Formats: sequence, structure tokens, C-alpha cells
Amino acid sequence: MQYTVHDFETAARAKLDPVYADFIAGGARDEITVRANEAAFGRLQLMPRVLRGSTERDLDIDLFGGRASLPVLLSPTAFHKLVDPEGELATARAAAAAGAIMIVSMASTVAVGEIADAARAAAGGQAPPLWFQLYIQPDLEITEALVRRATAAGCSALVVTVDSPVLGAGERNRRNGFHDLPPGLRCENLVDLRDGERGHVRQIAMSPELNWDHVDWLRRTTSLPILLKGVLHPEDARLAVRYGVDGLLLSNHGGRQLDTVPATLELLPEILAAVAGRVPVVVDGGVRRGTDVAKAIALGASAAGIGRPVMWALAEGGEKGVRRLLELLRDELDDTLALCGASGLRDLTPDLVRVPTWGPAPGPVAAPGADNRFGGVIA
Repeated sequence: MQYTVHDFETAARAKLDPVYADFIAGGARDEITVRANEAAFGRLQLMPRVLRGSTERDLDIDLFGGRASLPVLLSPTAFHKLVDPEGELATARAAAAAGAIMIVSMASTVAVGEIADAARAAAGGQAPPLWFQLYIQPDLEITEALVRRATAAGCSALVVTVDSPVLGAGERNRRNGFHDLPPGLRCENLVDLRDGERGHVRQIAMSPELNWDHVDWLRRTTSLPILLKGVLHPEDARLAVRYGVDGLLLSNHGGRQLDTVPATLELLPEILAAVAGRVPVVVDGGVRRGTDVAKAIALGASAAGIGRPVMWALAEGGEKGVRRLLELLRDELDDTLALCGASGLRDLTPDLVRVPTWGPAPGPVAAPGADNRFGGVIA
């Protein structure tokens, strides 16, 4: 039985091919940022209020016209069929049953239309909130075809990854020689994107030339809400608002792109100050507990995203595993709110979070000397 996210990780590692386990867990270079993401949550302390009891806690959120019953998003992760035969279909059904928003990866091993159908069926015929992750391709016609495909499937927002002009250096993958999907698997969203194509699968192309003009082009191309994923600098956050972006997913790609960038939680106050309430900000990277979700929301995030935990749960138990994971996080978050004297997410305010000024970081620890704005240098 799994009682924590880390239990799922342990169980998944026992089942998975070590090459695939490394693909999920690994990050760029020395993986300093991978460790820092989780450690940042451990440094923050909760300061509960008392005698403010309520019999129920409201965990609902509204984002871009879609209502979710859990402020935990499934951040885009690729290749779910590497770890479970049903792949993204199982993940989508679990997310829909939990009332959580799933962001479909452009590199999913099931087509977005099929994922949407599975989510709709699991939600009893309702259309649960489903977003689509997009890498803007050098060929804008292909990009537009992807947008049309996601729109036709019923996706209600586009999450545009902008931190990948080139592919990050995942040294575990290099050592393991993992470069391609095994036979029988492919990125289904990249099949037959031009009229007349039959069975042609494109590769995701990184775009070193990507710039704000591309964001402007996309804004004119689609009426869907656009979130940028991977903005870390406050000035870029201000530019995003200026270019008509509807939201930000504050993410460092789980430490898989540029190593030694700060933990996303550390950057959250600066990004929120930069956007000044004009767009919602979701944060991912290192979320492993309901207390982590509560801390992010207390600091001002609209929701928190999880990536690797979804893959671990899927590998451990398929759809049931992902359902169990989301139930665990829901229960942990509900308990956290009750113990903090909060009747709902609206009661999670910055005064409930304390930055310690003494001692080493509790919990997971980053590499020696890693900078942490929540209390100086991590020992």
C-alpha cells in the first residue's frame, strides 16, 4: 500500500526498466535544480491559526472558465506508455475522476482526441478541463495544425513551453543510451499533420530562434487562453502580460533543462509581484505533499502541478495508481487546511508561511552550497 508520493516512487523503481526509471527521475547535468525544487518546500514552515474550525474545506478552483475540484494539476509529462500499456488514457481517466486538470503533453503516446474522449467518459459525459502543452515548431503551419487538433479535441487552454530553445543535457539518458521510443510507440500528436500524409510521424523540433514575435503570432492564431511554461525571470513575466498571455506556469522543467536555476517556489513571490495580479500563476517542481500545495497557494499561486509523481503512480498501479495518488494529495491538503484553521483555499494567506532563519534545511537537501532564497545557503 502506498501512503506517500515517495512510496509510489519506490514501488515504481522496483517495477520499471532502470533506463526508464532514470528517464523519469533524471534531470540536467548535476541535477542541482532537481534537488533544489523539493528542498525549497522543506525549508518553508507553516504557521497555523487556531479556533477557526469548519466542518468542510473547499478545494475547488476556477481557471479560464473551467472548474476543478482539486488545485493540483497534472503537468505535462511525455511517453506514458513507457510505464503502462494504457498510457495517457489511464492518466486522463484518473484525473477526470479526481476533478483535476490534466495538461496533455505534445509528446504523448496517445492522441489528444482519444485522451479527451477517455476523460469525458470518466467524468460521466461531462467535459473535464483538459489543457494541451505546445512547443512552437519552426514550421508554423505544423504548429497551427497542432493547435487545431487540440482545439478540436476540446482542450480549453494551451500551455506553451518556452524554456527549451535546445534540449537539456540529461546525462542519465546519455549514459543509458536512451534516445528513442521502443518499437510500437510513437508521439501520436505528431502523426499526419499535413493534408495527405499517411502514417508520417514528425519529430519535435527545438526552436533556437523562438522569440516574442512567435508568442504574438500564436495570440493572433488562437482564441484559447495561452499560458507560458518556463518563464523564470520577472522581466519576462512582465513581457508575457504585455504580449497578451493569459497565465504562467512557473516551472524550471523539473530541473531537466538548465541546471542550477533556482527552485520555482523561491521565484514565486518575484513572479507574482511582476504580474501584479493581472494573470494567474501556477507553479510546479518538487511538489510531493499536500503541505507543499498549501504553501504554494498561501504564497499566491492559483494551483500547483505535479509531474514525476504521476509517472511513478502510473507505473506502480496504472489508472488505480494515479487515482490513489490524487486521493492522497487531496486528503493531505484537506488535513493541512483543517490544521491551519482554513475553511478553503481562500484562507491560505502569506501569514501562514514562515521562512526560518536558523539551522539546516529539513527534509530533502540540495547539493552543498546551492543557493536558497528561503534561508541562505543549504548546508
